[in-house]
Order: sequence, then C-alpha cells, then structure tokens
Amino acid sequence: MESEWAMFRAVIVETAARSCGSKVAGASRGRNPRTHWWTPEVKGAFKLKKETYKAWLACGTPEATDKDAVSLNVPIIQQLYHWDCGLACSRMVLKYLHPVSDEDFETACWELKLTQSVWTIDLAYLMCHLGIRHCFCTQTLGVDKGFRNQSFYKKHFDTEEDRVNELFLKAESKGVVVKKCSVTVQEIQSHLERGHVAIALVNAVVLTCDLCSSPVKYCCFLPVGQKCFCRKPEYQGHFVVLCGFNRTSGCIFYNNPAYSDRVCCTTICNFEEAWRSYGTDEDILFVFKDS
Repeated sequence: MESEWAMFRAVIVETAARSCGSKVAGASRGRNPRTHWWTPEVKGAFKLKKETYKAWLACGTPEATDKDAVSLNVPIIQQLYHWDCGLACSRMVLKYLHPVSDEDFETACWELKLTQSVWTIDLAYLMCHLGIRHCFCTQTLGVDKGFRNQSFYKKHFDTEEDRVNELFLKAESKGVVVKKCSVTVQEIQSHLERGHVAIALVNAVVLTCDLCSSPVKYCCFLPVGQKCFCRKPEYQGHFVVLCGFNRTSGCIFYNNPAYSDRVCCTTICNFEEAWRSYGTDEDILFVFKDS
C-alpha cells in the first residue's frame, strides 16, 4: 500500500494545496515541504486527504474485513447532458449487475417516456421494466407541493406534478416497489455489505468529496464541460451511486456521474446532510445484485 501511496502522493499534495487556495509549482510538487505553499492549512488538508485515500485503498486489502470496509467495483459512467445524472447512475448500476446493451437501455427509456425531467420514481420504474429487483424508499409518496417554490423544481413543477403523482399511484400495480420510510446509514452499509448498490438523491450544493480538489463545477443546470457561473443555489438535486464505505474512518464512497475518472469519498456526516436536505425527500433506490 505504501508504494501505491507514493505514486499518488504528489497528486494529493496538489489537491490539498488547491483546497486551501494555494498553487503548487510543478517543479516542487510533493517534494520540498519547506516551499512557500506548505502552510499549516495545506499540511492539515494534506493529512486529511491522505487518511481518506488510505481508507479507500484499505477497502481492497486482505486485512479489511466485511465489517470494516466495503468497496464495490461499480463502473463509472459520466452523464452526457445537464439532466441525465439519474440515467447515468442507472447505467452504472446495470453494468455492475449484468450487461445491458445501450439499445435495450434506450428502448426502455423510450417505452417509459422518460424526458429531461427524471425523478427517482422514474428510475424505480426503469429498474422494474428491466427486471431488476429494487426497493425505492422515500419520505413522500408523491410530489411535495412545497417544492413548487424551489428554483430547481420551479421550471417543470406544474407539468410534472400530475405525472409523478400518477406514477406513485400506479407503482404497486406495475410491480414497482415503493416504501414510505426513513432509512439509516447502518441499513445502507448493510445493503452494501451484501454486494448490492444504491442510487441516492442528494443536494450537490452540500455534498463535498474529500478526494477532489474542489466541489463539482459541473452542475445539473448546464451541459457537461461548461462551468457554472450562476449564483450558488440552496438546492441542486443530483443522483450518485453508493458503492462502499469504511467504518473505521467514517467515510462513504460513491460514483458521481459528473466525473468519468474517479471514485468519490465523503464523511458519513456530510453524506447524510446532503441526502437529507430539503428537496431530496431522502430518496434512495436500493438495487439488488441477485436480480
């Protein structure tokens, strides 16, 4: 593990420095601790990111038991547009469970009439349509009318309210499993321990990856690759795939469809804050590997 850590040390030093607003010169990156950028703040951030990285790496070591850590090899797929993070998460989950061709996936989306406004209930219907065992847990069976005043929902609220409410009403008859209940982090960990995965709706404004140099700059309002210069909103709905955790370090691992090249990590406390933010209904879609 130490040799692998040495390979990534320079990258994480730079990440830590950037997270504190400093810039690391390429020639001295990760080598000379007496350079001007090696401030106490950078040193502290570096230590945190080092421990986070080692916690993630430890998930793949023999000494990491099921009770300590879990890291599932869920493929990372980047979203293509500003609105399809949920569909990208669904693709990740499906490829982890068993290969589903792009044609079959697109056909399912077409048959379900999925538009550019994708709700968690849509993803539950998608899993059901493809024969995947699932369980959608939420705090609200239908649309919370209070969302009408949130900028994130305002644009499509009037046209989507009836559609989404109807999906909830017909769910049981269609074989879509929906439960109104509160889920604990311990229940999520137990689910992941069995090799299953989950798609969670979070507030991207709150969610912070401890391995990334800065918060995600590609929000669900804009095409991928275009930086967001809008005023920071209070709520920005975003789907992520939960794929692991480390109890010792108190962190949880997830695939963020905003990226194509990394597994993200945050503290359980930060994840809960983002997942339980007003606007998410604490939505979580449990997907089972034995589908």
